Amino acid sequence: MSTVLFRRPARRNGPEMPSGEISLQEPPALPEPQRNGLRQAFLMLPMALMSGVMVLLFISRSGGAFTWIILALMAVALGGLVVGQIAVGGMERKSRLGGDRRDYLRYLAQNRKRVRQHVLRQREASDWQHPDPHSLWSLAMTSRRWERRPTHPDFLEIRVGTGEQRLAVRITPMQTKPIEDLEPLAAKSLRRFIRAYTTIEDQPIALFLRGFAQIRTAGDKEQTRAFVRALLVQLVSFHAPEEVRLALCVADDTVAEWEWTKWLPHLQHPTDQDAAGAVRLVGSTVEEVEQRLGEDFTARPRYEPGAAPSRDEPYVVVIRDGGRLGNGSRMATAGYRNAVLIDLDDPTPAAGKGALCLEVDGDDLSMVRQDRVGSEVRTRLATPDRLTTARAAVVARTLSPYRLGVVTETPADTLKTDFDLGTMLQIPDVRQLDLTRLWAPRTAGERLRVPIGIDAGGQPIALDLKESALGGMGPHGMLIGATGSGKSELLRTLVLALATTHSSETLNFVLVDFKGGATFLGLDRLPHTSAVITNLADEAALVGRMRDALHGEMVRRQELLRQAGGFSSVLDYERARAQGAPLDPLPTLFVVVDEFSELLATHRDFIDLFVMIGRLGRSLAVHLLLASQRVDDGRIAQLESHLSYRIGLRTFSAMESRSVIGVPDAYELPPAPGNGYLRTDVSTLIRFKAGYVSGPYRATTARVRQEIVQQQVVPYSLDHVPFRAPEPAQVEQAAEEAVDGDETVTERSVLSVVVEQLVDQGPPAHQVWLPPLDASPTLDQLLPTLAPDPERGLTAVEWPGNGLLVAPVGFVDKPFEQVRDLLLVDLSANGGHVGIAGGPRSGKSTLLRTLISSLALTHSPREVQFYCLDFGGGGLGALADLPHVGSVAGRLDTDRVSRTVAEVTGLIVERERRFGELGVDGMASYRKLRAEGQVTEDRHGDVFLVVDGWFTLRQDFETLESAVRQIAAQGLNFGVHLVLTASRWSEVHHAMRDQIGTRLELRLGDPVDSTIDLRLAATVPQLPGRGLTPEKLHFLAALPRIDGLADASSVTEGVRGLTAMVGDFWDGPPAPPVRTLPALLPADSLPAPEGDVRIALGLDEAGMQPVWHDFGDVPHLTVLGDTESGKTNMLRHLARAVMARYTPAEARIMIVDYRRQLFDSVAQEYRLGYSVSTDSTRETVADAVAGLGPRMPGADVTPEQLRRRDWWTGPQLFVLVDDYDLLAGHDSPLMPLLPYLAQGADIGFHLVLTRGAANVLRMSMDPLLRRMQETNSPDVALSCPPTEGPLLGNTKPRHLPPGRALLCTRRGARLIQTAWSPLEAEQPIG
Repeated sequence: MSTVLFRRPARRNGPEMPSGEISLQEPPALPEPQRNGLRQAFLMLPMALMSGVMVLLFISRSGGAFTWIILALMAVALGGLVVGQIAVGGMERKSRLGGDRRDYLRYLAQNRKRVRQHVLRQREASDWQHPDPHSLWSLAMTSRRWERRPTHPDFLEIRVGTGEQRLAVRITPMQTKPIEDLEPLAAKSLRRFIRAYTTIEDQPIALFLRGFAQIRTAGDKEQTRAFVRALLVQLVSFHAPEEVRLALCVADDTVAEWEWTKWLPHLQHPTDQDAAGAVRLVGSTVEEVEQRLGEDFTARPRYEPGAAPSRDEPYVVVIRDGGRLGNGSRMATAGYRNAVLIDLDDPTPAAGKGALCLEVDGDDLSMVRQDRVGSEVRTRLATPDRLTTARAAVVARTLSPYRLGVVTETPADTLKTDFDLGTMLQIPDVRQLDLTRLWAPRTAGERLRVPIGIDAGGQPIALDLKESALGGMGPHGMLIGATGSGKSELLRTLVLALATTHSSETLNFVLVDFKGGATFLGLDRLPHTSAVITNLADEAALVGRMRDALHGEMVRRQELLRQAGGFSSVLDYERARAQGAPLDPLPTLFVVVDEFSELLATHRDFIDLFVMIGRLGRSLAVHLLLASQRVDDGRIAQLESHLSYRIGLRTFSAMESRSVIGVPDAYELPPAPGNGYLRTDVSTLIRFKAGYVSGPYRATTARVRQEIVQQQVVPYSLDHVPFRAPEPAQVEQAAEEAVDGDETVTERSVLSVVVEQLVDQGPPAHQVWLPPLDASPTLDQLLPTLAPDPERGLTAVEWPGNGLLVAPVGFVDKPFEQVRDLLLVDLSANGGHVGIAGGPRSGKSTLLRTLISSLALTHSPREVQFYCLDFGGGGLGALADLPHVGSVAGRLDTDRVSRTVAEVTGLIVERERRFGELGVDGMASYRKLRAEGQVTEDRHGDVFLVVDGWFTLRQDFETLESAVRQIAAQGLNFGVHLVLTASRWSEVHHAMRDQIGTRLELRLGDPVDSTIDLRLAATVPQLPGRGLTPEKLHFLAALPRIDGLADASSVTEGVRGLTAMVGDFWDGPPAPPVRTLPALLPADSLPAPEGDVRIALGLDEAGMQPVWHDFGDVPHLTVLGDTESGKTNMLRHLARAVMARYTPAEARIMIVDYRRQLFDSVAQEYRLGYSVSTDSTRETVADAVAGLGPRMPGADVTPEQLRRRDWWTGPQLFVLVDDYDLLAGHDSPLMPLLPYLAQGADIGFHLVLTRGAANVLRMSMDPLLRRMQETNSPDVALSCPPTEGPLLGNTKPRHLPPGRALLCTRRGARLIQTAWSPLEAEQPIG
């Protein structure tokens, strides 16, 4: 069975579900009865008085019966008046109440109409979203097929029946008075209104399948099957087989009930095949079904209610009807993610949250659950949907051929109703073009003239692009056609007809499609094509690039005419060339712009370029054709006078037709594509039918006898059908009977057949539009051929910038000049410092490696050296073995980072001194001296300090920032360059930023940070390596590799390959490495003690020189640090240094060593005392005080004697105290020495003590330690926790390796490596 690839369109919007709220007014209240008796009494009293007066008058004047009759009538009249007043009051109350009731009922009637409209809208929306299963056969044939996607909220929301639904519009009555105070009829009407319209009958009831792992059905088996069929038809009609799959677990006796499902693409395996086609996902057991679904399904985790299905993990619906389900089956227990089991055999309600039990009983669909005591509770949900097998099979067969995909649909009757290019150009077979004849020189009248269709009489209609002065219709025109009118096809036909009849030497194309569709697909292979520019709507930067390219082409043609001899037009140029002038061909340029209206709508400034082409195009042989679906008269008003011919296909409105061709006839054209009008002047309007080149080309194909095919036909059923090998005789017979068939339609179009014959058949067109910068080049593509050189190693021998600090690092896009130049970095002058800024993942580290690699390939390791601080993720580590690289230090290698900066700083100081000695006036002269061999002691050439991640240096190495800024300020004068990367320019101090002469700006996180152009920075694509130059040109950085592989994912391997190759071809010395403090510094490698007495404590990190402590100037020393950090080793080193400098008569050593670690370190003849306890210490200190007391200078000691220190005799006294923590405090046995500390240098008294790093602040309150600090005694701070607070000179303590220390003074601190003085047993042998 053949399949049809169905391109699922965007989901159609159905009727909108009503929403909102209707607030109803409260019914009228009963009016309060009015008490008017007193008022009526006061009204009747004057009348009664008057009547009484009249009675008296009558009685007093006369008498008789007549008088009494009059009195009686007056009394009756007065009583009637009273009764009338009372009756009128009651009638007014009833009348007012009746009016309020009528108004409220009328109000309800008006709202009833509104609610009924909402009800109708809700029914329409519900029926659209969940149609009746009996109507799905028609829906499956429309574009609504499989419209629901996994991202839609109603994905897997399936209709199960009809029932009551609440009105989507909420009806809310206002707060009313008590019911007894309301008018009864109005209140009852309100209650009936709310009760009638709050719910709607016969509304679809849906089930959200993703909310359950199991759905069990109970009831009659035939009814449940009909119910499940309706549910499945809903499922497969709205959901694609790539996103929802169906599997059946059925027994042999029930498989016939589900035979209709074999047509469903949802039931077919996506890859596995059998003899009948795709394997049907059917099994007799759940285990077999799971096996059919494959490992991708069985490897899914357990059921998750919130999991979202996708194409990688489609939703699976398993139907069980008679199939075996094991007790321990995972499908019946934990379930699978994005899967549900619909079980028709187990009606038992499940207790889990992921299980649902539905009972089908006649017209009732109920949900069955168990309460706390295990009793079944039924809740009616709806009237169930049912579908017969025959109706379900209709839907299945309708869906069976479709699969999701993207196809190009070609009308079947193309060759019958339309005509192709060969018919228009009178070419019998377009597969056999005679280009010699077609491209022969044409007459002036036939030049740029091609047929595009036929008129009503069957005559060809030609479009002549020449200007009217040469008998043509051009040079510029406009084409307007609505969607489906054949506009794109007409453009393809026109371009292909021109290419078939004109050589690329006489005609070139620039084809622009703003939307990026398939209008010019395949035409880029023509030799005539100078540019095919598409997808401009999504890339704003490409629009500006196209404008520059077209503008540049106009300028190029003007310059070419001027340089060739000052020709006024291309026509004069071609005439001179035809007469024998040695001129290169200058072909006519035909510029076609599709969807130009949308281009002008988003980029209004483009109209200026179109106007310039319209004004200068005639003389420069540049022709313009603008095409669009609509025309905007306001935007093209400036261009209107330059457009000569107009082509109007079917338009959207009569007004648009009138705007294009002057009459509304284009609006009335037939809907068939290709029908249109051509207007060449104000009086000529020609109806035509355009040609068609996208139709299939007819070719002869072979056919095989139908009998052979029929012998391989197998029945199609749910069961697995094994493959059946054909008989060998049948295969031979099929091969022998393969004959030439009739002419059939092939997949190749006429356009592709013609284009293949035109490829490489003429001179290639001048490239007006170079491809955008998308694929990064490699360094071997930028540089000339790399070859080994005995003096320079592997280098680009022919590169003119060798040794001149000029290196390529990428390509610069120059669309106006229509070239792509090298992005050169010139570091020889004021551009010696380089700054690279870019957002995350913009390619900063890669560009940095490219710069280093490019300089390494154009300079020898004698000429340039790199010292790298890699804070950008380790990318520079691959360059560590490059002979030009002296060091690569990471963020965690703090010692090497500090040493690198110190080494570069020291080089500047050294060169400043050397420049003065040699009388060098600058770095250029110094380079010359080094090249001539006059300077041999300097192993460095131009030195580059590379910092990948400037923000990290500022944040984690604050003390180094000032040094690096100093390097930026002074370095260029002495051949030291700074190269840094930053996320934004604002991270770099403005004063330092001014020193950076070469700036490369990659794509920034926020274009506002750009220092080049804010708007232009926003157009930099989201591609690593793309950026802007200071000249506002786009560039693309190269990859640091020379293997020709433009693969950014393996750039590290490429860098290592480059490094290894450069190293293999270099036999000279590499870049001088950064000298770092050794992990172990033997004491005998330091200078011997000298003077009275100067002892080398270790090596200084900054200058890698010995660090001296002069006990003659600073008599005391403090050593602090953690355990095993080297405190005792320092005392041992000092003791041995004293013994090496003095004789026992000249110096004596007193040791306080509670841990007994220094006993063997001091010879017996040098010991003044060795104390291991408090008592022995007191005795020894007392002896020392006895000897020091007489040395204190008295009043008779002159200043001269004080300088000579000759008023006392005897040995120098060195008191070495280990672990002072054990005897610190106000009662310390060393307290008697306190008065002698201040004048220790004068009296030959020196105190050296060690203490632990714990409680540094508390220990500083010790009287002895405080007095030592007052005498400016330095601290040798070995490894200390940073949390212990500041040390001397406000120095922050650090964790350091053993032997590494900070030498702290009041002026600051410096890092040193202390001497290692091992025990006698640890001394190396020999």
